[in-house]
Amino acid sequence: MRVLVSGGAGYIGSHTVLALLEHGHDVVIVDDFANSKPTVLGRLETLSGKTIPLHAFDLTDADKTEHLFASEKFDAVIHFAGFKAVGESVEKPLDYYRNNLDSTFSLLRAMTRHGVDKLVFSSSATVYGDTAPVPYHEDYEPLSASSPYGRTKVMIERVLTDVATITDGFRVALLRYFNPVGAHPSGMIGEDPQGIPNNLMPFIAQVAVGRRDKLRVFGDDYPTKDGTGERDYIHVMDLAAGHVAALEHLPTMDEPVRAFNLGTGEGTSVLELLHAFERAVGHELPYEVVERRAGDLPAYWADPTRAQQELGWQATHTIDDMCADTWRWQSENPNGFPEG
Repeated sequence: MRVLVSGGAGYIGSHTVLALLEHGHDVVIVDDFANSKPTVLGRLETLSGKTIPLHAFDLTDADKTEHLFASEKFDAVIHFAGFKAVGESVEKPLDYYRNNLDSTFSLLRAMTRHGVDKLVFSSSATVYGDTAPVPYHEDYEPLSASSPYGRTKVMIERVLTDVATITDGFRVALLRYFNPVGAHPSGMIGEDPQGIPNNLMPFIAQVAVGRRDKLRVFGDDYPTKDGTGERDYIHVMDLAAGHVAALEHLPTMDEPVRAFNLGTGEGTSVLELLHAFERAVGHELPYEVVERRAGDLPAYWADPTRAQQELGWQATHTIDDMCADTWRWQSENPNGFPEG
């Protein structure tokens, strides 16, 4: 298939681009580099041995999006593009609603006008909110979220469902993933957060490489195995493979829309992840326990049964794999991707 990957220069998008190329698909990237750097493209081309067409613009520009679909033919779209920081979304809700929703509207209009009827959407476990029973299952309702970022995911899932339901032949896979970590085993691409990392693994990596003094652990009195919060961490390479599996499943999908959890089905605590990273680095890393953060849940993880049964997909990488690959990326690229 010829696949348009929106946000294809970003963390998950870039790894998925490589996985798509390895499976024989043709890939075109559209990215405005709001959360990524142009230099990732050269590394993707080096790793894949292929030239990857890139269109650098913001998908909220409906005219440019329409022009792209009018001038090129695509069989499917994988939609990653969007703002993604939970904390920032609380501070800038209008930015998140405008960017994440408008980019999706622009994309959907162009797709329906030009007969592109297959879409894989980058959703999130945040759609389950704070009341869903653990492990999270795709049939849980009502979907909710505790941040503007999460609510954009819920809204977009609803929009995609409504459009697919009334558009003959339209097929959508909603991929609700949990906590992506890790990096490509080459060490050439990985997560490169701008500013202070919002997520645990890149923060630990920056402590290990000397960019941060120590890790702050938000609470050690949760009802969990060691008192720290537990999350379902999934290697980004497993996640990329899940997108390929979903894309290839779309033509045979019976219903217009189907949601899939992409996770390991296991919870890993903050301290367990820290100690796994220490094994990768070869020495202890400094940390301190501070007060809980408002809104943090004690523990959650996926029920990945549906993805295993229907997509033939399951996570294969261990926590030690995730930490080793993250450390290879961070140690070889201490300041992330170069500018340019």
